[in-house]
Amino acid sequence: MRYRSGSPFQNARLLTAALALAALAGAMPGHADEKQAKDLLKAMSDYMAAQEAMSFEYDTSLEVVTKKHQKLALASSGTVTLNRPDKIRITRQGGFANVEMVFDGKTLSVLGKDANLFAQTEVPGTIDHLIDALRDKFHRPLPAGDILMSQPYDELMPHVVDVKDLGSGVIRGEECDHLAFRTDDGVDWQIWIAQGQSPYPCRYVVTSTKVAGFPQYTIDIRSWKAGSDAAAGNFSFKAPDGAKERKLSDLPDTDELPEIFSVK
Repeated sequence: MRYRSGSPFQNARLLTAALALAALAGAMPGHADEKQAKDLLKAMSDYMAAQEAMSFEYDTSLEVVTKKHQKLALASSGTVTLNRPDKIRITRQGGFANVEMVFDGKTLSVLGKDANLFAQTEVPGTIDHLIDALRDKFHRPLPAGDILMSQPYDELMPHVVDVKDLGSGVIRGEECDHLAFRTDDGVDWQIWIAQGQSPYPCRYVVTSTKVAGFPQYTIDIRSWKAGSDAAAGNFSFKAPDGAKERKLSDLPDTDELPEIFSVK
């Protein structure tokens, strides 16, 4: 069989060769300064914690692995506007949902724009409390929520057992420090942190090592603004005309994994 130039088959062969070289490189001495990596992550955490206001746009890729071991990637994009300690607005548009979430320190409002359905529930407290409640109470974890909390370092590091400083990487023209971490609970994660006076996370990748196929979740952050440069936030919610209210548990396709991909 002949491989066409640029075909998936040829690309797979190139990827296999690249992975083999990467495996060899992993055995060679290089940027493995654990203390420096931790210091860079702590500096990012301190910078994020110090920002009373921030806004950015993002792109995500959520990988799922089918029962037949085919890996699929679901792409979406959106915006985040955040005012500490207790206000956040998030939008996300993908192939299966067009969602807006607003939190004003007391009430969480979630709108499914295409379905014109919304839900509201009382969640008084901080953004940290909201992220915990979404994960533990409502079973709708906010992807990459750890890096939005008031102390990202404390959220990310407890289960880490291996740390690597992989040197520099460039994302959308931004030179970043590339760090890699392994945990004792089946999760690997990488982060690319912008160099300079604004060390925000440019990319965050989480890999599930206990799931067949090692699916990944990736978020790329762009158009980063903080402090007085951040976009003005509107954290009030008004349901659109004709919108029908549902319980949050009955609101379809509002997280990043649509119902059609759920395991039955």
